[in-house]
Amino acid sequence: MNKDQVKGKAKDIAGKVQEKAGELVGSSEQQAKGLAKQSEGKLQKGVGDAKEAVKDAIDRGNR
Repeated sequence: MNKDQVKGKAKDIAGKVQEKAGELVGSSEQQAKGLAKQSEGKLQKGVGDAKEAVKDAIDRGNR
């Protein structure tokens, strides 16, 4: 697991919390910010997943 995977997952979770908090207080702005943060987190995790896949492929090739 690399830092992009960890940070991405953390942003996704924080975004979910922000979205739910926005729902509870009736703030569509906070809901939207939460959804945006979730998207950003999923994208960052995807970058981390891709990096990890490349690293694994290189490691397998060097055996």
